[in-house]
Amino acid sequence: MISVICVYNDRDLLDKYLLKSLKTQSVKYELILLDNTKQKFKSAPEALNYGGNKAKGDHLLFVHQDVDLKSDARLKNIEEIMDGLNNCGIAGVAGIQMNEYKIKSNIENGIPPIPVGEKIKIPTEVQTLDECLVIIPKSVFQTYKFDEKLVGWHLYTVDYCLNIKKQGFNVYVLPTYIYHRSYMLHYPQEYYELLEIIFDKYKDHYKRIHSCCGVYNTSYPMKWYLFLNTRVGYLVKSLIDYYRIKFK
Repeated sequence: MISVICVYNDRDLLDKYLLKSLKTQSVKYELILLDNTKQKFKSAPEALNYGGNKAKGDHLLFVHQDVDLKSDARLKNIEEIMDGLNNCGIAGVAGIQMNEYKIKSNIENGIPPIPVGEKIKIPTEVQTLDECLVIIPKSVFQTYKFDEKLVGWHLYTVDYCLNIKKQGFNVYVLPTYIYHRSYMLHYPQEYYELLEIIFDKYKDHYKRIHSCCGVYNTSYPMKWYLFLNTRVGYLVKSLIDYYRIKFK
């Protein structure tokens, strides 16, 4: 059985997307909703660890409030794929491989919906995952939790993936279609504060961190990435990414 765990701050979005798509699922599941409309939880790791510790399922599916599963058989399919994965520490629906610059994913996001990255047909190993939907085997989660030292709402899954790979597990993107309403081009100051913590935490293990939000060299100063988050910086980054992919 899958335990579906969601921390939410907008009940209307939750009802319109996630809950609507859960109502018609073809298999039984456990639903753990964490109401954060009054800021009970100070960070995603705190909230998701709280929910994960309550979960009874064999697989813990952590998902955003604005995700539509887009199929009545989605949970059934995810469970079947997860049961067949080798040495899985965490899996998701969008991710990026080491030394790659294209996202591997079958999902769509934004308004209107647009495809995200390069489609896959089989589970594919990656370095990190997007956090809109991830699945962690309960047996893994019992030992490895989200890091509550990351006080905020970004990069907690990137951190989890880097740690779980360091522990010897595999990280997978599943060939699974969902729709994620949110889409973000620019990131708040909190994002870069958390990124700096992750740099310090993993710089001796990873020269580069490949994430769905960007590729980061852990030896670079954070000021460079703050510049890339400006309008001019975004243009520079787009040109760099274009020529990097074109002439790879």
